Amino acid sequence: MDEQFIRTEMLLGKEGLERLKRAHVAVFGLGGVGGYAAEALARSGIGKLDLVDHDTLSLSNLNRQLLALHSTLGMYKAEAAKARVLDINPDCVVNARRVFYTPETAAQFDFSQYDYVVDAIDTVTGKLALAEAAAAAGIPIISCMGTGNKLRADALEVADISKTSMCPLARVMRKELGKRGIRHLKVVYSREEAMTPTGGEAEAAALGKRQIPGSLAFVPGAAGLILAGEVVKDIALG
Repeated sequence: MDEQFIRTEMLLGKEGLERLKRAHVAVFGLGGVGGYAAEALARSGIGKLDLVDHDTLSLSNLNRQLLALHSTLGMYKAEAAKARVLDINPDCVVNARRVFYTPETAAQFDFSQYDYVVDAIDTVTGKLALAEAAAAAGIPIISCMGTGNKLRADALEVADISKTSMCPLARVMRKELGKRGIRHLKVVYSREEAMTPTGGEAEAAALGKRQIPGSLAFVPGAAGLILAGEVVKDIALG
């Protein structure tokens, strides 16, 4: 029994652990949600990870993003995530992809190679393109809905997109997926009513946005851990 994963094997079994070691998982988005998802996947023994994000780490990420440290500021999130995963599990095969996933960049990815896809990006067009690509390839995908402007990590739940309520992002996704003939998508979402953030105008203006959401350390992180947990259980336990 591999000592590093002995506690994992105790719950998932030898065959379950072997399935994880053989699995190839892609994590799209490595921010407050995706960084925690990638971490948990690495600690669970996933054998191959594609880590996809075009952004760099900044001071405003320090309040909630696992990859954000004073020592990593300015680094590409994909590269910081790769270094962290390899420090956790040197046997993991890690591909760092500095790509902003959109319908225009989707052709850069061969989804048939993946056993599972984690959607932790925050643009609707990108999320829809991911869902379409995974559906076309017949690959399971789990998608995170909105975690900004929320306080309750305990309100997060796993559901099919058709069963969601209250979450504005889930509502938009449900409608747009329906137009594309996709009726089902496994998601992590919250029925907590979002708060109205105050301040942040300067950062929003710098990013060319009307408003940016407030966010805390625990809600996005909890969502990322839930995403990873679903992936691990689905792969290991079938």
